[in-house]
Amino acid sequence: MIRPARQGDDARPPGPTERAASAVGMGAPAAAVDLTALVADREKWVAEHAKDDASWAVLGAAYLEQARRTTEPAWYPKAEKALKRSLELRPAEKGNFDAMTGMGTLANARGDFVTGKKWGELVRAQAPKRWTAYPVLVDAYTGLGDYKAAERSMERLLDLRPGLAAFIRASQVYRDRGWREDATMAMEHAGGAAKAPAEKAYVLFRLGELSWERGDAAEALRQYEGALRADPAQAQALGGRARALAGLGRGGEAVRDYRMALGRAQVPRLALELGELLDALGRSDEAKVPYDTLRTAAARGAADGVNESVVLGLFEADHGDPAAAVRRLTQEWSRHKSMEVADALAWALHKTGDDTAALEYAKKSTDRGMRSADFAFHRAMIERGLGDDAGARRYLQEALRTNPRFSPARVPQAKAALAAIGQPPAGGPENMQPAKPWVAPDLPKAAKPKPAAKTEKGEKAEKGEKAEKTEKSRSVGA
Repeated sequence: MIRPARQGDDARPPGPTERAASAVGMGAPAAAVDLTALVADREKWVAEHAKDDASWAVLGAAYLEQARRTTEPAWYPKAEKALKRSLELRPAEKGNFDAMTGMGTLANARGDFVTGKKWGELVRAQAPKRWTAYPVLVDAYTGLGDYKAAERSMERLLDLRPGLAAFIRASQVYRDRGWREDATMAMEHAGGAAKAPAEKAYVLFRLGELSWERGDAAEALRQYEGALRADPAQAQALGGRARALAGLGRGGEAVRDYRMALGRAQVPRLALELGELLDALGRSDEAKVPYDTLRTAAARGAADGVNESVVLGLFEADHGDPAAAVRRLTQEWSRHKSMEVADALAWALHKTGDDTAALEYAKKSTDRGMRSADFAFHRAMIERGLGDDAGARRYLQEALRTNPRFSPARVPQAKAALAAIGQPPAGGPENMQPAKPWVAPDLPKAAKPKPAAKTEKGEKAEKGEKAEKTEKSRSVGA
């Protein structure tokens, strides 16, 4: 039986505005064309319906997605203004969950994980089964260094709504635990849940990042190129391809791709990678340009509330003022105690010569289990600065085993340091062999147990047993 058509039925496929609104509402990436259409549509709508709180929340979420796609920090103030307008029309106390979730996502995108946690927990307190709160909480807890809480939120998200957003967060949590196979499997599940090309491109980019971190540059290159085929406008995937090409020894192509990526989106981390690649290629004069780009992009982001303390700290430690890096990262550590902040602060302290303090932070970044060649290299150099050749050897080997191409600038340093330290002497440490022959210790002999005192009933029972055995033996003899 076929139901008769009704007035509200529409057999046409969803248009760009509907596709983008659906993706934004699900916390998924959206195509650039669809986003542009959605922003234009909602801006026109709220201009005529200024008291529509739901449309203001959608517009804020669309601005946020534009910021993610373009890495242009100027979108963040626009998103904040739209979301706050939605909350003015319908306050948080009245359950404006879309705007509250958007504010949490905005705070996380800016690197303000304390505020992101506040908004996420506010939504969870009012609506524990609203799944959109949990991606915000996973990102916020991860940025704060509370990895157990991030794992609990991820598990709750998987229970409430297994899908693209949940699998991406699961992969992130597993990666932070050092479970590389589980992280890859979860991201592949996310790829199965992805529908639009922009979603598939983002998943392929993340798979490329996982492949790169485990040292498979060829596989990473394949994943990055797949992401670019699905979404040619993705600057992060173009930067990832440049990283993989540099690892494969194709420096000229890597420089080209880095410059193309920075032409599309001035991402400070990509600018730092390009500058260090040019330094490694002996083109230090050219490296000044991406370093200037890094400073400019970070300053512009700071004006719009974006926190780039980790990238700036690493840059200042290696190419600027290490003491300023320590001050910047110490302040960042007071708010966000993540592994990334601990590693950057440890490296900045090492560059100032304070290896004793640096080791304490290096342990916080390496002892949890995440497999990072950069973290291992930093700890190795800190251990070497303290005179611990065994510790330095262990972490240098771990860095090169995790990803033998992790950096065009630091891989040669790691190999040179490992060669200078050399291998441990044959036979192992001196204390493995006893100085004197082993002699069996003179142990006291165990005392014999005393017989238990016999009671009157026990004696009668014993006599009965003896008489019974005697009678049996006589009968057998007869």
